[in-house]
Amino acid sequence: MPLPLSQPDLTDAEITAVLEVLRSPRLALGPKVTAFEQALADYSGCRFGVAVNSGTSALHLIVRALGIGEGDEVLTTPFSFVASANCILFERAVPVFVDIDPITLNLDVDRVEAAITPRTRAILAVDIFGRPADWARLQEISRRHGLLLIEDSCEAIGARYRQPDGAWARCGSLADAGCFAFYPNKQMTTGEGGMIVTDNEETARLCRSMSNQGRDEGAGWLQHARLGYNYRLSDLNCALGIAQLQRLPEMLAARAQVATWYNEALADLPQIETPAEREGEEISWFVYVVRLTEGHTRADRDAVLAHLRAREIGCSDYFTPIHLQPYLREQLSHAPGDFPVTESVSARTVALPFYNRLTREQVAEVSAALQEGLATRSPR
Repeated sequence: MPLPLSQPDLTDAEITAVLEVLRSPRLALGPKVTAFEQALADYSGCRFGVAVNSGTSALHLIVRALGIGEGDEVLTTPFSFVASANCILFERAVPVFVDIDPITLNLDVDRVEAAITPRTRAILAVDIFGRPADWARLQEISRRHGLLLIEDSCEAIGARYRQPDGAWARCGSLADAGCFAFYPNKQMTTGEGGMIVTDNEETARLCRSMSNQGRDEGAGWLQHARLGYNYRLSDLNCALGIAQLQRLPEMLAARAQVATWYNEALADLPQIETPAEREGEEISWFVYVVRLTEGHTRADRDAVLAHLRAREIGCSDYFTPIHLQPYLREQLSHAPGDFPVTESVSARTVALPFYNRLTREQVAEVSAALQEGLATRSPR
């Protein structure tokens, strides 16, 4: 039987929750939206939550609400889903890429200060693959230089980071504002959807207004205080989200178990590097991505992907470097070699099937197929 790359985990609880809304008179702008926003804010350790229709919309509204605009520079990673850079471009600001750490794959904080200029307004860091970025150092740099700090936690709901005082904080709560995404391949899903979380009441107010066509709370339906968008999330999606959030601890535990099985099954393969938690962090496992060791080429990696696909095993590369996307190369004049760590890592990544209900036997099947695919690809 084919193994998909990802798969949502839905039960009768989610079906019942959605049916309850379908039987009610409120499918949008109703009580489930408010309840989901508050539940997610509480879970994240933030005062406010604003539900929107995608993680991209959430990040865009954060950038706009914080006043980042034309000509402003925002330091960010070239190793991410392209939306993290697009949300800067939407506001005619400039994404300034900083290369990544070769182990964590997050923004390399040692390189950040060298990229700061008088036009720098913010740092937008991503908790890549559910692993927290180095938030203590990013917070210190942003404070010292008077910069805004944005946390893209679209892949990291439930991840935790130990702060310098020893206290643990959830990802999403470690910057001026953070965001999550709930696409079906994420740890929890609302079908499509996202959430802004922040402790800043004005940021939350602006995001909520702009997500609803620029209406202010309490204003009439045809009264618009500012330019806005239709980024709303329906009560149907939010009912699904509430049910998923209630099950999130068990789902995160299931994903951590699958990651452990993979790490054990692949421990003796010298051709790959497997991901693992480090001291002071708790990964929220979004995907399970291994890397072929240095010396392997993109062609080697692509041959491994082809081998897995021939056996009906879902797999993918993660990610294509953002700075080498054609429109960004043209707009920002980037070229191969600009961010060598990102480019090297990207050429060697293999994402394996990963979801809550994957069994140990299926992990063994995938691992055996991966070993077969690697057998013919040796470093140059």
